[in-house]
Amino acid sequence: MKFRLIGAFAALALLAACATTPKPTTTGAGATAATQGPVPGSQQDLVQNVGDRVFFAFDMSNLSEEAVATLTRQAAWLQKYPEVKVLVAGNCDERGTEEYNLALGQRRANAARDFLVAKGVDPSRIETISYGKDRPVALGSNEQAWAQNRNAITSVQGFNPQAK
Repeated sequence: MKFRLIGAFAALALLAACATTPKPTTTGAGATAATQGPVPGSQQDLVQNVGDRVFFAFDMSNLSEEAVATLTRQAAWLQKYPEVKVLVAGNCDERGTEEYNLALGQRRANAARDFLVAKGVDPSRIETISYGKDRPVALGSNEQAWAQNRNAITSVQGFNPQAK
């Protein structure tokens, strides 16, 4: 009899544990905990799922195979979110004059923009700027830091997820 009573309580306890399902909690923008992750079409979505930057060789503005692969993914992503506008910022390492690096950064931003446009992205959705050597992403005066700072970074401008 005791074993039946203990067995019945154990079965009841197991059923009670299985019967309750946690309710999703809402977070800041009305998303539920079950749908966590970047908002589609957002900067976080671009960074996490596509990649937001391409890198260049020293004193160059031509696209490497790796840059072409990243920009191809960016073009497809931009086609998926036609309401998104982007800024492509060209950057350089610390070597060279301010004027030279501003011009080189602009050539890098233009190379990325031109590739995206060639892949079918409307040019009116892409703005470019050069920061030259003024906005390094890596600090240091060595090749590792310089390589990280020779880039073109794509960023989402004015994205509104409720506009869909």
